[in-house]
Amino acid sequence: VQLQASGGGLVQAGGSLRLSCAASGRTFSRYFMGWFRQAPGRQREFVAAISQSGGITIYADSVKGRFTISRDNANDTVYLQMNSLKPEDTAAYYCAAGAVVVTRAPAGYPYWGQGTQVTVSS
Repeated sequence: VQLQASGGGLVQAGGSLRLSCAASGRTFSRYFMGWFRQAPGRQREFVAAISQSGGITIYADSVKGRFTISRDNANDTVYLQMNSLKPEDTAAYYCAAGAVVVTRAPAGYPYWGQGTQVTVSS
């Protein structure tokens, strides 16, 4: 499956952005989907994940209550709605797809899209 992330940009602290990740090539609904982020000089970290049907979602503690992951299986797209953004949310955001069990571990995602940059100014 090929993944294409979009929607990043520059926003002031307290603002919102919605990231999108469009999938192509294979049956999207077979995959659980995740968002990760990586800031310069730091390891890639888990942000959120959603099960194949959308019935299960999990979040990193740092974004819980501010970010919402969702998916539209009819349009092969997963979203990350980010509200109340903070400067520490600045990073390149990556979407990823896995096919076994929804997980926080990057190793559980064989398919990755390119990053989309999110910059939050203070």
